[in-house]
Amino acid sequence: MTLRQKLLLVALCTLALPIAGWTYVRQMETLLRDGQAQALLASADVVARSLVVTGAVSPVTGPTWYVQPMPGPITVDGYGDDWAPLTPWSQPFARRGKLLLAEDDDWLYLYADVSDIQRTRADADDANALAADHLILTLENAAGRRRYLLASAAPGGLVARPLDPAVDGLPDLITAQWQEDGSGYRVELRLPRALSLRALGLGAYDAAYGGDRMAADTRALVDYSDKLSGELARLVPDRVQARVLSSQGWLLARSGRLNSAAGADGQPGWFASLVYRSLLATRLEDANLWSQDVPRLDTTEFAEARAGRSVSVWRSGEERGSVVLSATVPIKRAGRVDGVLLLEQASRSVPLLANRALFGLLLTSLGVLLAAGAILLVFATRLSLRLGRLRNAAERAQLGDGRLDGLFAQGRFPMTDAADEIGDLARSFERLFEVVGGYTDYLRTLASKLSHELNTPLAIVKSSLDNLEHAALPPEAQPYLARARDGVARLGALVRAMSESSRMERSITAAEPEDVDLREVVRGCADAYRALIGKRRLDCVLPDAPLSLHCAPELIAQALDKLLDNALSFTPEQGWLRLSLRASADGAEIELANQGPLLPEAMQGRLFDSLVSLRDKATPGDAPHLGLGLYVVRLVAERHGGVASARNLDDGSGVAFTLQLRGMSRLRLGG
Repeated sequence: MTLRQKLLLVALCTLALPIAGWTYVRQMETLLRDGQAQALLASADVVARSLVVTGAVSPVTGPTWYVQPMPGPITVDGYGDDWAPLTPWSQPFARRGKLLLAEDDDWLYLYADVSDIQRTRADADDANALAADHLILTLENAAGRRRYLLASAAPGGLVARPLDPAVDGLPDLITAQWQEDGSGYRVELRLPRALSLRALGLGAYDAAYGGDRMAADTRALVDYSDKLSGELARLVPDRVQARVLSSQGWLLARSGRLNSAAGADGQPGWFASLVYRSLLATRLEDANLWSQDVPRLDTTEFAEARAGRSVSVWRSGEERGSVVLSATVPIKRAGRVDGVLLLEQASRSVPLLANRALFGLLLTSLGVLLAAGAILLVFATRLSLRLGRLRNAAERAQLGDGRLDGLFAQGRFPMTDAADEIGDLARSFERLFEVVGGYTDYLRTLASKLSHELNTPLAIVKSSLDNLEHAALPPEAQPYLARARDGVARLGALVRAMSESSRMERSITAAEPEDVDLREVVRGCADAYRALIGKRRLDCVLPDAPLSLHCAPELIAQALDKLLDNALSFTPEQGWLRLSLRASADGAEIELANQGPLLPEAMQGRLFDSLVSLRDKATPGDAPHLGLGLYVVRLVAERHGGVASARNLDDGSGVAFTLQLRGMSRLRLGG
């Protein structure tokens, strides 16, 4: 991973800032909602206590029948068309019956639907009417209770037969409508509200199953109370909707409406609403469970309040971008729950404030993230460029033989004036290369110094040996004298070779370039070499077109002489050599390949160093070999801006030495 990628990874760590901010905003939104919930629960508890003190909620024990209000009269015909809006809230009775009760200003309406596929028919006046399928209707007022038999042998109108003696205030005659089909029968009737009924009972007898023929489920009647609604309106706070529910969840009173209109702060857009619901308010209940128009609620919160526990819940509002806080508290009297009070308050301020805080945080975090990323990117880019300059300078500073590059020799190492750690590293490199350069210069001049210092002792030893030859020496001393003279000759050859090497480096540096056709230089060398290689075969491969290069032709010929001398040492008597010239992208390449042993892998990179040789050690009397030939080849290649290299041939038949030349620089005269 590059330095720039690492710094980019560090920049991504700043993403922790918006995440931490989002967590903070969410916690603040939760605290804000909890505060509002506690306040609304306190208000609901106060209102519930006031309803108990004023006695506005009548205590009801046991099950009840709920009478739903109707805006207009119902046609009593035995069909359920007028009852369709109320059907979802029908109340079960008997074994398979459903009961609906409704009222308007004058009448109390009753609609009973009984499932019965095996019918036993009889009219109410028949003697065996109680043995047939029938309904038992019970009416109760302050004076007493009276039962009625409803039965019919055919669809149409019927008259209920009283089963009990007359009771003041209760009718002697009740008319009803009976309709039936294959699934069962339906009975519809109406009673005057002037009867002031306290309870109503209804039972269904199925002759196919038997049972108690006179059984009826009698319950107290409860309905929506305008009086309780008015009392509730005086107690609840402003902009709060209140509902009083019976212990079974039926609506007894209601006041106020949810204020979901857009306030002064405006209305959140669809995107802001989506962000709030997705990222902040993740605990919103479904609004359909708390509909304002249903006569009965059956939610988890209502069940907890009915069990005596106060609870609050946030739910989605009916309008976009709104939320509703609902608080349910029990209405207790003497330890008994008589009903449940539900307070609801719509709010747009919570989503608006939370969204504004979140969007502000996101914008700030995005700006900080972009700024930090840009700064780190600029810093990483600058740091990468500086390190690249340092690397390039270090690679250029030292050539293959330890000599320093000309650019570094003329000036200081780059970025040594910087005050940071990279400046310290550059100064360390500069000191290192100064030490290496000084030691390399010492090694390069050591040969010439040694040759100069050794000349005088060698002359003394040689003159002494010459004097010994004229002296009378015993015969047994003659071999030692010959060995001494041979050693002096070898030392003299070494000194001359070292001197020659120093002079050769100076001559290579001082060579004057010119524009020449390399084909003629290589062809001339090849023609001259054929007379020197004996029985060996020499092939010369040249390009068809002239290959011009600004170079020193005598140096190139000298390098080829060294390469040929080296190749002849390893090429068999019947072997082959191949001298080739070809153009390259930035100059020319000269290659001399020969048949012979392959190069060791460990020596391929060191062949062109000074005093390195693969030839066998010289025997006594032979001229010493110092390994300076290929070193001269490298110097010639570097003088021409190129490199010298050696490799084994792909087919394993021998080796190839290559000179890559780019040409010498042209001198420009100043105006």
